[in-house]
Amino acid sequence: MDYCASWSGGKDSCLACYMAMQGGIRISRLVHFDRPNNLHGVDPFMIRIQAELARIPIVQKSVPSIDFEREFKDTVNELKQKGVVGMVFGDIYLEPHKEWVVRTCSELGVTAEEPLWGRKTKDIIKDFVGLGFETIIASGNQKFIDKRFIGRKMDDEFIAHLESRNLDVCGENGEFHTFVTGGPLFNGHIEISRSDVTERDGFWFLEVQDFRLVRHPF
Repeated sequence: MDYCASWSGGKDSCLACYMAMQGGIRISRLVHFDRPNNLHGVDPFMIRIQAELARIPIVQKSVPSIDFEREFKDTVNELKQKGVVGMVFGDIYLEPHKEWVVRTCSELGVTAEEPLWGRKTKDIIKDFVGLGFETIIASGNQKFIDKRFIGRKMDDEFIAHLESRNLDVCGENGEFHTFVTGGPLFNGHIEISRSDVTERDGFWFLEVQDFRLVRHPF
């Protein structure tokens, strides 16, 4: 039976997808919604590069925020007609997010899987890094995240910065967002060679200007 996976390009959706697959769930599609003023700050083209490296087809939709639920349901319904019976999400502890997921999936008649739900965020980061995934900081709320971290790898220094300010190390409350550049889900990794940092509405954003793909030799 096929599942699809909600995909933002960041660490949580990536780890949730990987854990589901390791648990025996077949992921036949990644699903990415690009919304106006997207705080993830990742160009949809870069998301397609991730999907290519993961060797999983991706469905991308550009949707206005006010019509998101309708577009979400239409998209999942289309996949349901192709045999998808469930969807994987990367929520951790925000109840309103999970409630929305459970309700909409129930109305669609598909199963909602939340592999990360209820886990400690420190354990999630430990597992993510321990499995060999790499991710960079793609955007950050200027109230909490210094500009110097944007575009840098999520490492011990960044985690220490978060902990020193009593911030969630997974950024579950929107303090920052990430972009996964490599790991065991992929047959290569992304090396960003040129970029800039821009700002909008109180957030820093990484603007990728050039990159190269490094393929694994297997």
